[in-house]
Amino acid sequence: MRFSSGVSAVIPQPVEIEFIAPNGRPHTYTPDYLVYYRLGDRHYADHIKPMLVEVKPAHLWRERWRDWSCKWKAARRYAVDRGWRFCIYDESRIRGLALQNIVHLERYERMAFDPEDIDLVIKTLREMEIAPVHYLLARHFNGIYRSTGISLLWHLVATRKLDCDIREPLNENLELWVATP
Repeated sequence: MRFSSGVSAVIPQPVEIEFIAPNGRPHTYTPDYLVYYRLGDRHYADHIKPMLVEVKPAHLWRERWRDWSCKWKAARRYAVDRGWRFCIYDESRIRGLALQNIVHLERYERMAFDPEDIDLVIKTLREMEIAPVHYLLARHFNGIYRSTGISLLWHLVATRKLDCDIREPLNENLELWVATP
């Protein structure tokens, strides 16, 4: 969600929720994340509700759903009372190409590049609004500079200066645009 332009914040282990187990004992449950969304072009009345999220491996979720249902019901009530949603995700929702791309991009995050090169790429994208990686490479990083250009583009995506559909393959056909703050 960190790479979703619609997400404004992801808070790990945001709340502790008190609930009573079927055996009558009090327990505390801490969901994994709280996700806040940007309003964007939407009217306030149409905003996306914050989402309280639990992540569990699919096999555990299927085996133990009865054991966990009371804490998840408590979380759902807690979320509804605050105008949020409560969702349970298994690894199939978080693992996949998007996660592979994010892991790949992490290596570019701390790299340093010539600010002039960065400004040229951003200026080009502001003028065009959207462009594929291969176009930006051909325009700004020909020949021996191509590998530097690839690294710079991935750096700009990793540092959220440029945006893309993170669910698409990170290749030369990927379309990039200037990230909205």
